[in-house]
Amino acid sequence: MKIIGLVTGPVQENCYLIWHEDTLLIIDPGAEAARLITEIDKTGAVPQAILLTHTHYDHIGAVDQLRAYYDIPVYVSPLEQDWLSDPQKNLSGRHPDLGAITARPAEELLEMKDYRIGGLSFHVVPTPGHSIGSVSFIFDSFVVAGDALFKGSIGRTDLPTGNLEQLLESIQSQLFVLPNQMAVYPGHGEPTTIEIEKRTNPFFNQ
Repeated sequence: MKIIGLVTGPVQENCYLIWHEDTLLIIDPGAEAARLITEIDKTGAVPQAILLTHTHYDHIGAVDQLRAYYDIPVYVSPLEQDWLSDPQKNLSGRHPDLGAITARPAEELLEMKDYRIGGLSFHVVPTPGHSIGSVSFIFDSFVVAGDALFKGSIGRTDLPTGNLEQLLESIQSQLFVLPNQMAVYPGHGEPTTIEIEKRTNPFFNQ
């Protein structure tokens, strides 16, 4: 299994491409659809789905273009399904310079369970606190954590539906129980590991 991160858009959001043999998944295509298509096509794998950790505007800006280009479904938490088409809820409405960023409703509503799409398997866990419907995707050797856990930090909790206590509990109960060597791929910034964050993250080592 291979994973690459592509930094997209003005907020420097990480879109991830995960593939094995001919199956590819796209996680959080935030912007720059044409560049993402170029990188996807380089892999030689066929996209099967778009997975969203949450629906803030910086994670969804290229959703509709990629969905239409590859004719694939979008998976999202049911708690944020209506955020996709609402600039106020996905927060693009707070940034008039960006214009309204929206996407059509997702075809699939995520359940907290194991999934197998093509040749790729993963488990979905709830990691709310940055937003009410935030989820993380756990693969064999890494987790894509969205804006829950960052290298040396955590996601913002001062936005609508954010909650600091809830986010800290989400990280401890859903992510810090994973193997220490597991890599963490966050929504912004550099990758890290569970062990490093348990040992050095200031939000858990005060």
